[in-house]
Amino acid sequence: MIGFYNYTVWLTYLSLLSAMMGIIVALNGTGHPFLGMFFLLVSGLCDTFDGTVARTKQNRTDTEKSYGIQIDSLSDLIAFGALPACIGVAMLRVSPRLPEIPNIRAENRFEGPFSILIYAILLFYVLAALIRLAYFNVAEEERQKKEGGARTYYEGLPVTSAALIFPTILVIQQLTPFDITPVYFGAMFLTAIAFIVRFRVKKPKFKEILLMVLIGAVEFAILLFFWLFLM
Repeated sequence: MIGFYNYTVWLTYLSLLSAMMGIIVALNGTGHPFLGMFFLLVSGLCDTFDGTVARTKQNRTDTEKSYGIQIDSLSDLIAFGALPACIGVAMLRVSPRLPEIPNIRAENRFEGPFSILIYAILLFYVLAALIRLAYFNVAEEERQKKEGGARTYYEGLPVTSAALIFPTILVIQQLTPFDITPVYFGAMFLTAIAFIVRFRVKKPKFKEILLMVLIGAVEFAILLFFWLFLM
């Protein structure tokens, strides 16, 4: 068979499968944004450690390394590009707050010019994620030829930041009686711009990574609480 199947790519494959499950459950029938958000957090956790796990294999070939870089970006496009957009579509169909905000139904959530703007933001967000990931792959390949070693900073906001940004908005939604769905799309637009604007972001170190994992775990626990006890 083509491809690689050793432990160095398992987390990347799992991230993709989690993202696909998130898309399916968010858009299935009257799917709820909550369900997709759980899988977004799982994908974020997998992506946090997939590179670390891959580097533990001492005898990786150049082909294996290149393959790992490519599938990581392809998986990230689905997990942190397409999935947040699909969660946004789910938010257009149902209220993202539990219990649902009274008198808000799918047929009268957002209509007219505002709905066109929202869908334009969704498309722009996924396109920006694609551009960011493709540029990263090319830039990283060139950097490896010139410098080698691990990079110390990123150009533009990494797409994996979506795994913390959008769950945070849904957590805030549960703490306010108002429908803040427009805030989600506003954040999506600003995040998309941050993906493609040229500025340096320091690569997080181990303690910072653990802090982000902790934040994600807290968000997961809060969302799970609301889902179990308020649904």
